[in-house]
Amino acid sequence: MHPTVVILGRPNVGKSTLFNRLAQRKIAIVDDTPGVTRDRKEAPARIAGRDVTLVDTAGLEEAPPDTVAGRMRNSSEAALRAADLVLFVIDARAGLMPADRAFAAWLRRASLPVLLIANKAEGRGGMAAAMEAFELGLGTPIAVSAEHNEGLGALHEAVAEALGEAPDEDEDEDTGDDPERPLRLAIVGRPNAGKSTLLNALIGQERMITGPEPGLTRDSVAVQWRDPTGGLVRLVDTAGMRKKARIEEKLEQMSVASTLGALKEAELVLLVVDALLGMDEQDLRIARLAEREGRAVVIAFNKWDAVEERTATRQKLDDVLTASLAQLKGIAVVPLSAQTGRGLDKLMPAVRAAYALWNRRIPTGELNRWFENALARHPPPAVSGRRVKLRYATMTKARPPTITVFGTRAEEIPEEYRRYLVNSFREAFTMPGVPVRLQLRGTSNPYHEKD
Repeated sequence: MHPTVVILGRPNVGKSTLFNRLAQRKIAIVDDTPGVTRDRKEAPARIAGRDVTLVDTAGLEEAPPDTVAGRMRNSSEAALRAADLVLFVIDARAGLMPADRAFAAWLRRASLPVLLIANKAEGRGGMAAAMEAFELGLGTPIAVSAEHNEGLGALHEAVAEALGEAPDEDEDEDTGDDPERPLRLAIVGRPNAGKSTLLNALIGQERMITGPEPGLTRDSVAVQWRDPTGGLVRLVDTAGMRKKARIEEKLEQMSVASTLGALKEAELVLLVVDALLGMDEQDLRIARLAEREGRAVVIAFNKWDAVEERTATRQKLDDVLTASLAQLKGIAVVPLSAQTGRGLDKLMPAVRAAYALWNRRIPTGELNRWFENALARHPPPAVSGRRVKLRYATMTKARPPTITVFGTRAEEIPEEYRRYLVNSFREAFTMPGVPVRLQLRGTSNPYHEKD
């Protein structure tokens, strides 16, 4: 296992900027607003030639445990318990604050290796400002500017010294780590639908900050988890997506952009719908967006334990899906309660089933037998008075299933007939809830035959 390096500090000292800099890519959302980071975020990084797991955390604040700030601190404390090395970040420009002194004393009692990072120490006066941090009793401050990429060489050297020599490759060779590639599953939905509670329930720990306040999750947070029913899963919790007209603040725009990025990187999308509110137009927009990206979708119908009229509620959902989400016909719906765990055992089997269909390849022989039968049942209509000849079909790729049909003037067939072919394919090969792509390729006729 790679050592875990945890970045801690009070809000707005530049922890996420340093995290992105050390990870060498923009992962965490960065903004001048204090307290942007609420859930701890992990990423692999290479520091001073050493592979590490880098952890960004929420800003440390003194607050009652039942408040958002208190829950953020609890999350940071959980990260600290798993740390091999702590990077304690202060703002050199602002100088030492009472919170810096309080948390430095807390870290001294934790008996963990700590490197004191004086961030925002760019320019001539940076080092002088950083030296004030000596009095925290955490050793010599390392003056850096994460934003301007200054002082990072000294930080790398200090990390290498603190972690010690890396183990030989031979010693690391048989660690029992499973080399299988994880299924990439993005958890999406409207604010307060229960996405973070669902992730916590799946992995069996309070990994994400949850509560009654809508919009607690601001950034996409990936968690690697071993699903007992099927192997590794890379779960990505995302910020809730509101209607575009309501998104005004820059921070929320960045949150939504992060969610869209997570959706594009996913293989399968878990759409969490609040069963008490039902599926509204925004849920449908999110599902359509996933379909346009070619992702398989499963609906987690959350808060099912609080629904009184269950038959009517489920019928209403089915009616909405039938009328408004035909492109994902037969989508799997799992009623559950993330809060109590009821119905949770049915979720991952549904996810795995959808994933298998999304990856499925149909042999060419089977595909063309279906194609011939589909043409015989319903021949393509004439276009501008000219007959369309569809000759054969092939499955050019999976993930999502993509069928290419070849024939004279194939590219001219109307949208209604394209939908017929897609629905016929979906039914023939039992592919509910999976996007199906149909591509049409015309073949040239040198005699311009008119039939």
